[in-house]
Amino acid sequence: MKRLLAGLVLACVLTPLPLQAAPVPEAERIPVDIRRTTFVVRDIDKSLPFYRDALGLKVGYDQLIGGGVDADGKPRAPSVRLVLLRANDDFIGALGLMQRLNPATPPPPPVFQKAQAGQMIMVINVADLDTRWPRIEATPHIVVETKPTRVEYPRPGGGVIPVIFSAVWDPDGNYIELNKLLGTAAGATAPAPDKR
Repeated sequence: MKRLLAGLVLACVLTPLPLQAAPVPEAERIPVDIRRTTFVVRDIDKSLPFYRDALGLKVGYDQLIGGGVDADGKPRAPSVRLVLLRANDDFIGALGLMQRLNPATPPPPPVFQKAQAGQMIMVINVADLDTRWPRIEATPHIVVETKPTRVEYPRPGGGVIPVIFSAVWDPDGNYIELNKLLGTAAGATAPAPDKR
């Protein structure tokens, strides 16, 4: 819990959003949406058992890209495989997995450590985490960092934000938080801040 520190409290203060996903009021909308995060992965076939099979994301696109012919008319092999997955929205919050098929040098092995500057943490809400966890934990090529654990974050103005927190590294060493929101004490609603 010492890892939370001031950043988490600040995150709570600055982002008092509801527990359920919903568009913001029309008067507050901006002409920008965060559509997709794309991970460049070593092997899509090692990533799909986690994202598609264990988490249940739906594959909407799976294509080889960059083939065709070169300037001399010779066939050119595809250079990329791109898979796009979604949870509950076709437009925002999607996940891309991109594998470079013919890298000049092989990628280094994954490193399973807490995210550092220049890296990222993806937070995924899993409403059925308690029943889904055994499938997640048994997925090949992932590393479990924290099994589901109840944590309570302080809520500005009193009360707490109860969350079931868990975290894994995916097959490429990306740090993925899998959280189940439990609601909040004192009648307030808020998202789970990132546990870093």
